[in-house]
This record gives sequence, structure tokens and C-alpha cells, in this order.
Amino acid sequence: MGPMNIMLFHSTYGLTPAVHAAAARLKDAGHEVRVPDLFEGHTFDTVEEGMAHKDEVGKDELLKRAVLAAAPYSDQGLVYAGFSLGAATAQTLALGDAKARGLLLFHGTSDIAENATVDELPVQLHVADPDPFESHDWLNSWYLQMQRTGADVEIYRYPGAGHLFTDPDLHDYDQAAAEQTWKVALGFLATL
Repeated sequence: MGPMNIMLFHSTYGLTPAVHAAAARLKDAGHEVRVPDLFEGHTFDTVEEGMAHKDEVGKDELLKRAVLAAAPYSDQGLVYAGFSLGAATAQTLALGDAKARGLLLFHGTSDIAENATVDELPVQLHVADPDPFESHDWLNSWYLQMQRTGADVEIYRYPGAGHLFTDPDLHDYDQAAAEQTWKVALGFLATL
């Protein structure tokens, strides 16, 4: 209860104005927010360009950058959050941080290590329905695996929305779904 320290990770588009706008929305709600730039200044106009850059940098290097960004603040009990690729990054860090206060995922998930365990970590996922990167079968399996880790999981699905439906600069944008997502997400943060 009260202001949270949030580590917010960007999508494959990089640290775009939409990510800064999301951080501002969270700050306006009273939270402290950090938005590390895992792409070191690179932003992209297409998913394909962003994915090519991600592959060029490498998964291990991106994870290292994320860990280095979060490490100075993890003792404070972070809420990890992210968009798509950033959500996958946030999930990986949250499951490895015993002091994590919560996990807020927009548009993405990640594989879960078989030995991952958490102590009733609050997790909330907002995802398009259907989503080209998060199939129903995958999400059902992900949900069960997250529950097995000890997480307290909620999934919100948005029928007809595009993959990154909270980003007003993309063709995926769905204003109604985005506003509902933010209303629910801010309510979730208020309970932590």
C-alpha cells in the first residue's frame, strides 16, 4: 500500500515516447518509476527491426543490462513491469528477486524456469485476445506454471485488440482497451 518503486522495461521498439508516457502515468499515480534503456538509444519503427537489434545485441547482454539497471534498487522491493519484450525481461527479473513486490506485464510473458519459486508474488498480465505472440494454449500453460511457482496470478484479455494495444503511436492501439488496462493496472499497484 502506498507508492511503489517500479522498474519499467520497453518493448522491441525501444525506449519510445509511449514508454515515457506510461512512466509519466505511473508517476502521476504517485509511484517512483525507472525506465532503463536496454537498447542504448536505439528505437525502431517496426517489430522486425527491433527484433533484429535484439538478436544482434543478444538475450544474455540484454538481461545483463536489465539486471544492472535494477540491482541498485532491488533492496527497496521493486515492482517489475514491462511491455512485450520488456514484460518477458520483467518476469525473468521478478522471479529471480526474492524482494520483488509485484510483476505487472503488458502484452508479453516469458518461459518459466522449472525450479522458479516465489512467495505469493502478485502478478497481473494484460494481453490481446487473440495475441499473435501469446497463444491461448501458451497462456493457459504459463498461468498454471506461474501458479506452481507460488505466484498470485491475474490475466486480463482484451478481445480484438492488437498486440501492443496500449501504445498510441502504433496501429495496434485500442483506446478503450488501453484505458481499461491502465485502470486495472493502477488498481493492482494500489493493493501492493
